[in-house]
Amino acid sequence: MKSIKLTDQERKIEMDLLDGKYQAISDDEFQEIADAINKRKKDAVLNIRVNKQDLENIKKKAEKLGVRYQTFLAEIIHKIAL
Repeated sequence: MKSIKLTDQERKIEMDLLDGKYQAISDDEFQEIADAINKRKKDAVLNIRVNKQDLENIKKKAEKLGVRYQTFLAEIIHKIAL
């Protein structure tokens, strides 16, 4: 059997799981979480032209937040679309 190499974060999750730090949730809670994830599913492609400086500024802001700029833009669009 091939050994799987885990990242530090995955090893920590595995150890926390083995230590019992996680607890089961109800079926209703699980369904609520699953529905929220499905609502955020990105299933369309958008191609637009933007000002180069605007894009650079967006990338800088996204970097400060620690997210990819595409994710940052998708969140902005989602908030406006509500």
